[in-house]
Amino acid sequence: MKIGILSDTHIRKDRTLPRFVWESLAGVDTILHAGDIVNENLLEELALIAPVIAVTGNCDWWVKDLPEKIIVNLGPFRVGVTHGYAGKGNNTPERAYNTFEGDKVDIIVFGHSHIPHKSFYESILLFNPGSPTERRGQPNFSLGMMTIEEGYFDIRHLFF
Repeated sequence: MKIGILSDTHIRKDRTLPRFVWESLAGVDTILHAGDIVNENLLEELALIAPVIAVTGNCDWWVKDLPEKIIVNLGPFRVGVTHGYAGKGNNTPERAYNTFEGDKVDIIVFGHSHIPHKSFYESILLFNPGSPTERRGQPNFSLGMMTIEEGYFDIRHLFF
C-alpha cells in the first residue's frame, strides 16, 4: 500500500500543485491531507488519483464538511490526521499529539507549521510532511510518502 501525504498546500485561485507533487502521487492508493487546502477543488483533483482523507486547517474557511481530526486504519496501523493548530501544547507537534490523547494511534500526521517533522514520542510516530507550495524559511518544498508492506511501514519526506 502506498500513501501520499500532504499538508499546507494553500491552493488559491489560479494556483496548482507543482508538477513534482502530481508525479509523486501517481500510483498511490490513498492520499492524506492534513489541512490548509484553501480551495476544495484541489480535493476533487486529488480524488482523480486516489481516495482522499482530509481534515480542516485554520485557513480552510471555504472548504466545507471536513473534520478537525480523523483516525483511519491503513493496513494494520491506526493513523490520526489533524492540522495541529488547535488545542493544548507549546508547539505544533505537541498540539497534534495532544489531539489524539486517549486514542490508540500508531502514527499522527499533522501540518500547520510548514516544517517537515518526523519523530517518535511515547512510541507514536509524529509526521509533518511540510508544504509543497510555501516553504516559510525551509530550504525545500516537501510532501510525505508512506508505504505499508507485510505489517511494516516506512514513511519519509520527498524534498524538492
